[in-house]
Amino acid sequence: MKFEFVKSDITVIGGGLAGVCAAVAAARLGQTVSLVNNRPVLGGNSSSEVRVWVCGATAHGTQRYARETGIMGEMFVENQYRNPDGNPYLWDLVVLETVRAEPNIALFLNTDVHEVEAEGAEEERTIKSVTGWMMGSERKIRFESDMYIDCTGDGLAGFLAGAKYRIGREAAEEYNEDWAPETADDITLGSTLLFYTKEADRPVKYIPPSFAKDITQTAIPMKRVIRSGDSGCHYWWIEWGGELDTVHDNERIRDELWSVIYGVWDYIKNSGNFDADRMTLEWVGSLPGKREYRRFTGDYMLNQNDIIAQEPFTDRIAFGGWSIDLHPPQGMYSTESGSKHLFSDGIYHIPFRCLYSSNVSNLMFAGRDISATHVAFGTTRVMATCAVIGEAAGSGAALCVQKGISPRALHRDHMNDLQQTMLRQDASIIGIAANDPNDHAKSARITASSTMTKVSLTDSTYTHPLDKELGILFPVNPSLESVKLLIDAAKAATLEVELWHTDKGENYVPKQMVAEASVSVAEGTGQWVKLDLFWQPDAACNAFLIIKANEAIQLHGSDCPMTGVLCFEKGPKPIVSTLLEDRQPDQPVVQWSMRRWNRKPLCLQVTPNTEAYAAAAVTDGYIRPFAGPHLWMSEPMSPGKPEWLQLEWAEVQSIAEIHVTFNDDVNEDLINLHHHRTAFEAIPELVRAYRIEALIGEEWVTLAEEKHNHKRKKVHKLSRSISSHTIRLWIDETNGGPRAEVAEIRVYAL
Repeated sequence: MKFEFVKSDITVIGGGLAGVCAAVAAARLGQTVSLVNNRPVLGGNSSSEVRVWVCGATAHGTQRYARETGIMGEMFVENQYRNPDGNPYLWDLVVLETVRAEPNIALFLNTDVHEVEAEGAEEERTIKSVTGWMMGSERKIRFESDMYIDCTGDGLAGFLAGAKYRIGREAAEEYNEDWAPETADDITLGSTLLFYTKEADRPVKYIPPSFAKDITQTAIPMKRVIRSGDSGCHYWWIEWGGELDTVHDNERIRDELWSVIYGVWDYIKNSGNFDADRMTLEWVGSLPGKREYRRFTGDYMLNQNDIIAQEPFTDRIAFGGWSIDLHPPQGMYSTESGSKHLFSDGIYHIPFRCLYSSNVSNLMFAGRDISATHVAFGTTRVMATCAVIGEAAGSGAALCVQKGISPRALHRDHMNDLQQTMLRQDASIIGIAANDPNDHAKSARITASSTMTKVSLTDSTYTHPLDKELGILFPVNPSLESVKLLIDAAKAATLEVELWHTDKGENYVPKQMVAEASVSVAEGTGQWVKLDLFWQPDAACNAFLIIKANEAIQLHGSDCPMTGVLCFEKGPKPIVSTLLEDRQPDQPVVQWSMRRWNRKPLCLQVTPNTEAYAAAAVTDGYIRPFAGPHLWMSEPMSPGKPEWLQLEWAEVQSIAEIHVTFNDDVNEDLINLHHHRTAFEAIPELVRAYRIEALIGEEWVTLAEEKHNHKRKKVHKLSRSISSHTIRLWIDETNGGPRAEVAEIRVYAL
């Protein structure tokens, strides 16, 4: 047996997506990192060992422009490119290579941390070291660092350090939460095992094991959806253990979940109710995917009211968008629905104060153990949200090490530094503008080869009956005069519309009506109908046009999407829980669905011309949509005619590093892991081929060139600094999109 000692700036315990993003973020900021994981693969519940698909703020397409950027976004896009069929083993490799690409990370797999040395009084403790046992290698390793980040999910390291924590549900009165029980208890969300099936080329028999549950003696066949062709994510409801201790009863919970999986499969194969003769089990999980255990106490406890109000915390460092998603304590045996969901009107914000311990000075945390109530945890717990929280924790820990301060001091004195550092890395923060004084691009004059000045979609490829209310969202910058819609009318009719403001910049649902219009239309096809809608908003924003149902009318639509334009249909008002009785909350993001309309907008023409796609947007500080698209968009590209963006300064600049962020359509849901397949490998709007040139003296010199890009953010570090007063980005080709689209350009001397 070997005894080893490892010294690094930061130790991250836990190699799920939160831990991976924390480690990578800190390493990219120059700190040495020990990433310690007790499993042989990274990815936590998303790994091939557990195979939970990576949900996040998009909420399966419910929230708009909500897919995560930063490190999690990189992995989403890379996995889509490499692994469009969602092979879980290839996902393992995407995560592993993300870590291995960072020379500052030392990775320790199969290493279980179960010893922590900490000192100090209860209210002011400090971790001195953590020690792990590397299984299979007989190595006992002591890790010493200035900062520690607990990403274990269960919160074991922080618990051993004496960090304050909670388990179970808070009473409703503590945070005035509608969805909390009247009395506090120790109930948590349960754990799940998943299974995969496949079709064989011949009949396959199935003899269940002796411990298989007879599910016909339970409520499962009546209260849960069972289909012979389903597997993987469709059986998330095989959940149990919420009334037990999900850590100390982990073995018992696993055995119960196994008994139900093999019982469900017996029911499918042998009940005679399913066409399953040729089906067979391909894989059954053995490691329960835990949902909940310890939640640490930080300087702030995120709660239900913050989520629903979308509280714009001044120290926000990440966002979420999944519903508050709570499950019955009895899990799969409950006669209630397997889950209930409550959505905010758009994404919500997560404050930095939820990421560090209130009583352990050098402990941070990320993932499902952050400082949140049980109800708020119901949304922050999904993995892509855990990942962006991890990036924030890693970035914060790195700045703490660099400045020699605690996370609490970082929050008090250096929050702007943290937020601006994260924005430079393309992190998932919404509504805060980048304002880096070292970014030379801020002082440049921006021009372009062409700019899209019209919100206009005229290429009709289908028609859709106006049998229910439809909606179109589009940017208004600076004003609106009219909207034309392309229609067919089976008889003379009246087309009625309402114009609504979406209120918050991060929201994409109607909130406040500002105008309405109607027009009589004659019988006929292919008619452009003009609706006068005069609006001069105080600032650039999005408009939501509601088109009232009329069965005599069909609307024309296009298969050619346009960034900033989304279409919706209105469904029934969602009912989240009969227990809420007359307190049923509105959930417009559920009622106004765009799932059937993704990349299939309705035809429209908006006047007057718009400034929403101006070249200057690449330096306005916003790298994501917020009250508008915040990107430069060219006119439709012509074959062999590249588009360009030019930055010109009054004086010569020293240039050593250029950042370019392309549009990767963060409205596109990329949950191909075991959930659904997205047709394209590279996001069509992403620029595929580009060049960066600088005017040096009288000659244009190529600084960087890429012919097969599929990534959102590209950082070009020049081999040596150059001096120039003009640089130009040439866009030669996209990955299928009709226009060149760029979200941000940064230029640095160092």
